[in-house]
Amino acid sequence: MKTLNDLKIQIYADGADKAGILDLYAKPYIKGLTTNPTLMNKAGIKDYEAFSKDILQTVKSKPISLEVFTDEFSEMKRQALKIASWGSNVYVKIPITNSRRESAVPLIKDLGQLGVKLNITAILTVAQVREVAAVLNREVPSVVSIFAGRIADTGVDPMPIMRAAGALLEDQPKAELLWASVREVLNLVQAEESGCKIVTVPHDILGKAAKMLSMDLTDLSLDTVKMFANDAAAAGYKL
Repeated sequence: MKTLNDLKIQIYADGADKAGILDLYAKPYIKGLTTNPTLMNKAGIKDYEAFSKDILQTVKSKPISLEVFTDEFSEMKRQALKIASWGSNVYVKIPITNSRRESAVPLIKDLGQLGVKLNITAILTVAQVREVAAVLNREVPSVVSIFAGRIADTGVDPMPIMRAAGALLEDQPKAELLWASVREVLNLVQAEESGCKIVTVPHDILGKAAKMLSMDLTDLSLDTVKMFANDAAAAGYKL
């Protein structure tokens, strides 16, 4: 039976719940952490810098990705340099474009040359990966995050895209391909099979995976029947 510890792919926990982050950080199978402004906002975080620095008091030995939160590239650069200064394990998340469809590739090249560890995020196409691969600094660690779950949401199989992206990054020795926007436990297995180095997993799906990964399907069938029986009894249904 395969467990989370048996997966060869690096599992990163994706979330903004402090208790969850610190709990998962301590798990051996969690190799890194990521968050973003949307998750922080949903978690009720009001002070981005204070929250980040608080987390970094504990999260020191595993990589953590923190995202910029502006639509202007000059401000992205300022924020990126500041965020990067908070720790040697910090990767700065830069979206592949701003909201006006303007490419972030020139900024990605600039920051890479300045030695900033980058996590390029919100990528959905092979063309975007090709552009990023051409400008990454070969001497600086980086992560290329493809939102495979969002690709699948459109009815498109993300597996060929992930494999093509991996091929494009072969000449970037310090770049790691990441499967983002996980929707279900199966995606962890798919990410590993597609050759990704990293998969980011929301806290709730990590809990589900820890419980159900490779669970015997006959046992799961019985559990499902028991759930139906218990729920019917609790409802007091009669015919």
